[in-house]
Amino acid sequence: MKKLLKTLVFAATLTFTPLMATDEYVDKDILISAEDAIKLIGKKDVMFVSGDSEDVYKLGHIKGSVEMYAHHLHHSDITGDMHCAPLYRCIDDAEQYIGSKGIDNNTLVIAYDDFKGPNATGVYSFFHSYGHKNVKVLNGGRNAIMEIDPAQIKYNEIKDELKAEKDKSKPASKKLKDAKKGKGQLTDEQKAELTAIVKASKKAQKEISARMKAAEKDLLVVKGEEHVEHKTYKIDKDKLDFSLITGKEEVRHAMEDIKKNGDASKYVIIDSRGMAEIIGDRKMDNVARAGHIPGSKFVEWNKISDMKNKKSFKTAAELKEVYATYGITPDKTIYAYCMVGAGRGSEHITALKLLGYKNIKVFTGSWDVWGNDMNLPLKR
Repeated sequence: MKKLLKTLVFAATLTFTPLMATDEYVDKDILISAEDAIKLIGKKDVMFVSGDSEDVYKLGHIKGSVEMYAHHLHHSDITGDMHCAPLYRCIDDAEQYIGSKGIDNNTLVIAYDDFKGPNATGVYSFFHSYGHKNVKVLNGGRNAIMEIDPAQIKYNEIKDELKAEKDKSKPASKKLKDAKKGKGQLTDEQKAELTAIVKASKKAQKEISARMKAAEKDLLVVKGEEHVEHKTYKIDKDKLDFSLITGKEEVRHAMEDIKKNGDASKYVIIDSRGMAEIIGDRKMDNVARAGHIPGSKFVEWNKISDMKNKKSFKTAAELKEVYATYGITPDKTIYAYCMVGAGRGSEHITALKLLGYKNIKVFTGSWDVWGNDMNLPLKR
């Protein structure tokens, strides 16, 4: 009986382990956790790069980081021509831009955004395409750092203390104000007592505010402008990596195949935008036409970002479920696009890379390119 029990336990282990393995990301090297990233803040040859806009960066960014807004990473002219497509920028332009951000070829780049993922993956895709392999995405972004930063935790506690102190004095302050407006009668003794309460609270608030200001100096997420020392960055043409990027001709070929073969096509085109963009109700100011690429599957980016837990991606099991629902399987060649490619489109491609998908590419330039090319078909 004991021998049979051992056999059954062993068999259960064999069947259980593979199931556990399928719930894990395949390409784990893409992501870096907040716990590991926080140890690298301020270290030599490490640069945290925010993919969020300049305005968002100024309101809160990881100390010492720089801003490379994902939506501005690709360069196209007024007609949507990227000149060096599928590269986001021509080599000399990219070299100058990357170097201006204090990054050289030996730098570990840690891409991040608020927490959602698209803008961080735009930065990841940008560097990967130029052969810079030493790049990672901070899972959970700026928010994840704030959650474990001891200084931030202390700061938040003091901030809560200040709010509680303000709330405590509000009733007394309101009664005094109402009395001045003739809305209530107060004796001189009551006025003196309420005034003393308000005065003591203001003194306490001033002391708490001073402690907040002192604690603010140690925060790892700070406000303000970018401060960076320019470096020299060189791109080796032989190391350019086109494995995760593509241009309009490849996507057009896929579209034609989908038109001919439908779901039996070996291609999938993912439109990661919102419905207003897809149906053509909303378009970019510099794009001539609105709509979507015929045959696209509409999988908005927020279906794969873990909004609930404030992580850049849902779990592997959840991602697989999303893609299975839309028939996006590993045997297909998959292209993703959004308005500019670096952002919502790159979020999908990075998620698929995490799952171990091989034939995956973001359409750099995306609708900015397609919508401006009058020779390309569209639907609304």
